Amino acid sequence: MAAVGVNTVANAGEDLSRLQAWDSALVKLGKKITVLKCIEWPIEVETRFLDGWKRGAPELPSPPPCTKTFKAEAEGLQTLMGQIDRGHPIGHWLYKTAWSYLVAARMLEGAGTEEFTRCSTYLYGRPDRRFRSQEITAADGAREMIRVTDEMTGPRITETRFDIPAEEFARRLRDRIGPIFCDDDVAIVLDPNLPSKATACSTRITLRATALFSERDLDQLAEHEAFIHTLTALNGKHQPNFRALALGAPRTTKTQEGLATFSEIITGAIDIARLRRIALRVVMLEKALAGADFIEIFKGFLDAGQSEIESYRSAARLFRGGDVRGRICFTKDGAYLEGVMIVHAFIRKVLQEGRGELLPLLFAGRVTTADVLTLAPYLESGVIAHAHYVPPWARDPQRVLATMAYSAGTQRLRMDTFDLQRFVAYEDEVIAESGIGA
Repeated sequence: MAAVGVNTVANAGEDLSRLQAWDSALVKLGKKITVLKCIEWPIEVETRFLDGWKRGAPELPSPPPCTKTFKAEAEGLQTLMGQIDRGHPIGHWLYKTAWSYLVAARMLEGAGTEEFTRCSTYLYGRPDRRFRSQEITAADGAREMIRVTDEMTGPRITETRFDIPAEEFARRLRDRIGPIFCDDDVAIVLDPNLPSKATACSTRITLRATALFSERDLDQLAEHEAFIHTLTALNGKHQPNFRALALGAPRTTKTQEGLATFSEIITGAIDIARLRRIALRVVMLEKALAGADFIEIFKGFLDAGQSEIESYRSAARLFRGGDVRGRICFTKDGAYLEGVMIVHAFIRKVLQEGRGELLPLLFAGRVTTADVLTLAPYLESGVIAHAHYVPPWARDPQRVLATMAYSAGTQRLRMDTFDLQRFVAYEDEVIAESGIGA
């Protein structure tokens, strides 16, 4: 294996045709490997399980096995990886993207077996993984978020009203995103069989036609789906030299979902229920990997306050492609929280080191945080283009820095050492201590 070198930007121009040939071959192979479509469960599995649950006789779901494989594409990717020059930074980026598609193909081939989880972990991580420079895992962080939200939820928190029909919601979302995507047409599509509430690509945002939405959903979907997933895919399409930047390669999922969740947080679009839902999936994934079966995980979501339908769908997300008896799971849902922790640390470090110019490159296509550093030297020459669209919140790094600095500064405040009456007592103590007017 060739060592990764640091070529000059000038060499990128000389090697451009060679790099583009690898890019073209990668796109042709990679775009055929569609993970979620291969492992999604049909709606009749949901109906059958919930009918049994309501009768008091729940049975483990029996989803159809994943039979779709990509052997020809995997062989093509293996050959391509042997051709790519990993000594060139852009070549190394293409190699890593090809690797992630090869791992995805092998994951699908091993659906229902330990190989599925092993490959899923390479792509999306594990909730119990501890980073070398940190003291907590994503599951630890999730448990802490749930503990905090437990303290904040209850009768004092107004329950969210889901009363906006999908058609009306689609119209309002279209009005929200239209002014941002001024050079591209992004359709809003309704699909009654969509497993999740919404998905996004460069050409459309799809909503579950049978769902009811809330006002908060409008902010969250705009920031998460439209201004991250759709925006980065469109920016990838606007790239002049490398079409792979428009691919939703499996290796970019963690950064993509982390960035999308971070955008909800930094804009104030996220709410307690949404944050809790993300954290709860991480905790339940850890339990499923440890051996909890589908019914146990379903009950876990139910006990946490989700409806029967949402509890089923949350559990199904963890077991699709795996084994409903436990241990063999699809770990993508752990990528949201781990991803946002990585993105938070990356953005904070970028701004701390005075490298604010790197922030827009997070949106120049479907990239990882590592890709930003790898591809940044090629911006000046135009080999990599600047982001065509940038979310409003990311256009001024100073505002992001101020928010993050405030957050970091207040993290050391303890909330368990006083109650509200302490605010009154504090003022009285100051007056008494002053001795003035006594």
